Amino acid sequence: MTFSSAIYRCLWTLGLLGCALTAVAAAQTPARDELLNGLTVLSWQRPGDPNVFLKLRLNSGAAFDLAGKGGTMALLGDALFPDPATREYVTGELGGRLDVSTSYDSIEVTISGKASALERMIEMLRNAILTIDLSAENVGKLRAARLEQIGKGSDSPAQIADRAVAGRLFGTFPYGHPAAGDSTSLAKVERADLMLAQERFLHSDNADLVVIGSFEPARLMRALRQLLGPWQKSDRLVAATFRQPNTPDDRILLVNLAGSTNAEIRLAVRGLSRSDRDTGAASLLARIAQERWQAAVPELSSASVRHEAHGLPGMFVFAASVSQGGAVKSLAAAQDIMKSLIQTGPSAPELDRARAAMQSEINRQPQIDLLADAWLDSETYKISSPTDAAKELTRLSISDIQRVAAKLFKDAAQVEVVVADAAQLNSGLGGKIEIRNYQPDVSPASVPAKSPVKPPSRP
Repeated sequence: MTFSSAIYRCLWTLGLLGCALTAVAAAQTPARDELLNGLTVLSWQRPGDPNVFLKLRLNSGAAFDLAGKGGTMALLGDALFPDPATREYVTGELGGRLDVSTSYDSIEVTISGKASALERMIEMLRNAILTIDLSAENVGKLRAARLEQIGKGSDSPAQIADRAVAGRLFGTFPYGHPAAGDSTSLAKVERADLMLAQERFLHSDNADLVVIGSFEPARLMRALRQLLGPWQKSDRLVAATFRQPNTPDDRILLVNLAGSTNAEIRLAVRGLSRSDRDTGAASLLARIAQERWQAAVPELSSASVRHEAHGLPGMFVFAASVSQGGAVKSLAAAQDIMKSLIQTGPSAPELDRARAAMQSEINRQPQIDLLADAWLDSETYKISSPTDAAKELTRLSISDIQRVAAKLFKDAAQVEVVVADAAQLNSGLGGKIEIRNYQPDVSPASVPAKSPVKPPSRP
């Protein structure tokens, strides 16, 4: 998933997207059509716009990766437009952009360019889907390219902590592994796995398309029927039903990263799904909790509190970097904040500041991308339209936030992760600790053996 795509999805998940788009949505709602093959088309005319914007969402993502083969759906997304020359053509000749992103929930293709090239862009989508190249040679190239990309990035303590807390909270559940896969899982993905994913998920009735720009409706539908009409529908859709994660280990996980000067800390509980009506309140709650956490522990660096919602319940996580001596204090402060929000909820000024901060963040995002994601999410997750979401948000009260805090935090299984140099951690974490030496994201055979590290002393 690209960073911008992640931001757009996050903003709509916040339930606050409606605020920024209320005027637009009120003035124009998308026309909804459906091709004979089941492809849903949401279109909105913008007369005078020299460009046209298309976003195709395939409603199956990395959550459907086979066990031990994380990154399968990400590779399927890579296979849609494997040639860099295609992106260069869209950027240079059409004056637009071409992006492909894969999340736990979906694979998305965004194409924009000159309105006069509408048919050409639809044809590009058609070619990507109907003539996808899953030959052994091409699959090998795609896998090698993704492995090389992973190998170039050095694991930062923050990245290590994020992966560790997800794995601790979800275990073998799909959200416990990176949506893009890692070097070990990607190395196991074979051509047959991608062919199986294509057969199961790459179907017209498992997708939605948004078109925004200057076009004649008759011209648009004619091109879609001609070019995407041959895209076959499936005999049956694969439902997103998974065995729920087991209760997580309640021991603090200390990941020993020798030589690190600070500690990365994470505290997480399971969150809500994107279709839950309380998702917007949960994201406001996260902003309020972040403000309180920073006030309680001023020495926190890169502190954030976020609610990550997916098609199935995600997680609510406190994340920060702090001196190794401040890890225990910071984790305890986060727990106290959760308790206080259950007991009394936020103050009126806290709620107002959270709304204002989120609104400011939304206003900085491109309107068309936000609008497309809003309509797609409304279609995919059967959630409120932007106008309805705005009304619901303004009605959220202190008691609503307090209720959602209890829903998330009360009696919830908590996961605590600390990434630090265990030998230098000068403040004990208590008796219930599991210590793991950090293993880089490489083949297990190439990782040298390390001697175990003794637990830090208790206070």
